[in-house]
Amino acid sequence: MHRIESWQARFEQFLDPFLVAWRSKKRRYWAPLYLRGLLMPGERKSIEPMAARVAPGHEQELRHFINESPWEAGPIEQVLWDKTDSMLGGEDACLIIDDTALPKKGSESVGVAHQYCGALGKQANCQCLVSLTLARDDVPIPLALQLYLPETWAKDRQKRKKTGVPRDVTFRPKWRIAIDELKRLRQAGVRFGTVLADAGYGVCAEFRQELTELSLTWAVGIISEQKFYPAHARTRMPRANAMGRPRSRPLPTHARRSAKEIVSRQPAKAWRRISWRDGTKGPLTAEFVAVRVRTADGPETTERVHLPGDEAWLVAERRSSGEVKYHLTNHPAGTPLKTLAGALKARWSCEQAHQQLKEELGLDHFEGRSWRGLHHHALTTLICFAFLQQERLRENKSAA
Repeated sequence: MHRIESWQARFEQFLDPFLVAWRSKKRRYWAPLYLRGLLMPGERKSIEPMAARVAPGHEQELRHFINESPWEAGPIEQVLWDKTDSMLGGEDACLIIDDTALPKKGSESVGVAHQYCGALGKQANCQCLVSLTLARDDVPIPLALQLYLPETWAKDRQKRKKTGVPRDVTFRPKWRIAIDELKRLRQAGVRFGTVLADAGYGVCAEFRQELTELSLTWAVGIISEQKFYPAHARTRMPRANAMGRPRSRPLPTHARRSAKEIVSRQPAKAWRRISWRDGTKGPLTAEFVAVRVRTADGPETTERVHLPGDEAWLVAERRSSGEVKYHLTNHPAGTPLKTLAGALKARWSCEQAHQQLKEELGLDHFEGRSWRGLHHHALTTLICFAFLQQERLRENKSAA
């Protein structure tokens, strides 16, 4: 009984600054009930079963709070980000960019489209949320979940009106959503040292270039056919022809090669077995090799070939199954291979967080169709996740 009472007291203390941000007396009343509904045991975390557990007879009030009440997310997000930064923020923290899919049977919910659904591992009807997660020492706390609105949705006035998509929301590719959210986090004072992302983002030159322009260290997945130049590649002006107009654009001094080809040319002794953390069955290890390269994403030539861009590390990971994964990072020259491998493998905690948001807190149980309702529900699951992580960190500290 004492344990339950202390849990309740810590939860109320945790919520105090959020309630101030919710401002309205009614919202300050219904917000804790909705959050408790997400935290309490139960197979479904949609409104009807949650109301039966935390506010019997008041389903409509809970529904209004999450779907219709026009509370602003900004002040509440700021509280969440301040709390998370105090728990995990710092130069040794990383910001993981990813997305997570919410399968949907119908087609009326905001942003639903036939697209790749990671939860099912195939193309399916789903909503896709771009996520940003702060993590340190394998402890993740998601900070933002922003709906990716497919271009067909962004252009459909009728669907936008029916689901309440704000007028200022236009089509943005996932990488642009991620960069915009990252900038908001930095402006809000969230501290992190390295940005991580999978190949869905890493293959995009604009994404990597924006991170570089923000003076951020990044480590991303790429595909095996991604093209690179040798680190010593440069550009040169071609000799003028006797006939015709002189060439006005430079050419690369070396040919481009795929990541797969570059890695295949590395000697066997260049590969090193590295352990990055302990798993349930012992240390997790794989073989890694790193090569300095220049990205093939500089200005285009007249032949539509990209010239050498920035210098970076091409890193390959060979797993026990023989599968090879490819990565790219702008860590400085001279960075130890173990440091590169550790940064790349820190991304796994994001997947763990997505799973817990769904299985423990019902992120994918929301049955409303509106833009406002979906983002309100997503934000409340993030608040609950942050509280659970605070509790876990407290217990780990007590056990130490």
